[in-house]
Amino acid sequence: SNKPLMIIHHLEDCPHSQALKKTFAEHKDIQKLAEKFILLNLVYETTDKNLAPDGQYVPRILFIDPSLTVRADITGRYSNRLYAYEPSDVALLYSNMQKALKLLKTEL
Repeated sequence: SNKPLMIIHHLEDCPHSQALKKTFAEHKDIQKLAEKFILLNLVYETTDKNLAPDGQYVPRILFIDPSLTVRADITGRYSNRLYAYEPSDVALLYSNMQKALKLLKTEL
């Protein structure tokens, strides 16, 4: 489909995951942009090291390009948890979604 893949790791009993989920759902611009992605919600932890490149924490959001490569150049603001986002990071998440779409168009 030539859409980038956005993998969202979260857990039902994690307050941080639930807070990010609520913010994500309420952000109209993110919801509109999300239609241009293949979204995969993982509500359990994976043993696949490719999906936990810097550790198994939640919530974490990975952008995957069509070659199935995790985009290490699209990260959150935390140096110790590269793919972590908090509700206060919603503007960065939106910007990273735009970046993922732009990179996809320029690299294909």
